[in-house]
Amino acid sequence: MAIEVETKDCTAVSDAELTEMADLCAASPNAFEVGLLSKQCEKWVLVTVASEGGKIRGFSYCTLERIGGTPSLLIGAAHICRNNKRDTVLRAIMTDQLRRSVLAFPDEDVLVGTQINDAGAFDAYKSLDDIVPRPNHKASGEERAWGRRLAKRFGIAPSRYEDRAFIVRGEGKHPVVLDHASAKPEKVPVAVIAQFDDLDATAGDTLIAFGWAMAEDLEKLL
Repeated sequence: MAIEVETKDCTAVSDAELTEMADLCAASPNAFEVGLLSKQCEKWVLVTVASEGGKIRGFSYCTLERIGGTPSLLIGAAHICRNNKRDTVLRAIMTDQLRRSVLAFPDEDVLVGTQINDAGAFDAYKSLDDIVPRPNHKASGEERAWGRRLAKRFGIAPSRYEDRAFIVRGEGKHPVVLDHASAKPEKVPVAVIAQFDDLDATAGDTLIAFGWAMAEDLEKLL
């Protein structure tokens, strides 16, 4: 059965959908409760929902805005199902959000930023360039500045953010992340996994990760 994707205003999300979203990710280490998801509707503008046979298989809260003049796609709480269609669901959600990015910012490169706490979540960035952080890359001053800008946009206090490591120290509760686990974790490069070695999962630590969707690649989505 085909995966259907819809992106709509957060104001259009029903209580029934919030409950289904919460049920979908209940078994995940990053389980989002209905209350948190409801608050996400207040913090973000759009939500992309992927469904199969009328059942939600994944969702992603997001907003399209300019940060310091730079076109940006920012992702809040997101969860992808853990079944064998997870890669298809993730790709469908990201493709729809990137397509909306080019409609909002034609002929411009777009920064894509979110928080993650699992190496598998980097699968969402497969089509992006200049991903930060990445193995064997020393971040430039401008890249660290972008990390700080995103931390501020995500409402993270400066005292909780380590800008050289792109690490957000948690507050002892479930963090708001793009929650995706690789279908083939054994194939995730060791160097990518190592980027999470200094994170304390029980405290809710995350990485701020971002990359660039190039204008010429976005045009192909139209």
